Amino acid sequence: MKKYELLYIISTNANETQREAIIEKFKKFIEDRKGIISGIDKWGIKKLAYPIKFKNEGFYVLMNFEAEPSVIKEMDSAMNITENVVRKMFVAKE
Repeated sequence: MKKYELLYIISTNANETQREAIIEKFKKFIEDRKGIISGIDKWGIKKLAYPIKFKNEGFYVLMNFEAEPSVIKEMDSAMNITENVVRKMFVAKE
């Protein structure tokens, strides 16, 4: 398994319950595929570097985990169709 870092932004349109559901969904997604989560940091609402879908702020979440490389492709696809996920970035760590 490789180590990864995932930073994603949830729309400010989502209320706190919806945000927690999205965070839990992706946590469970990794765990269901035998991944190991080493940390989830909720950075909170921050200003975006540039407007995305006419929004200037988003809720940032940083997740560190270990998983097989095939999980990343599956998760990327799942995040693309998840409502309220504005942006995401996977980084492989050494």
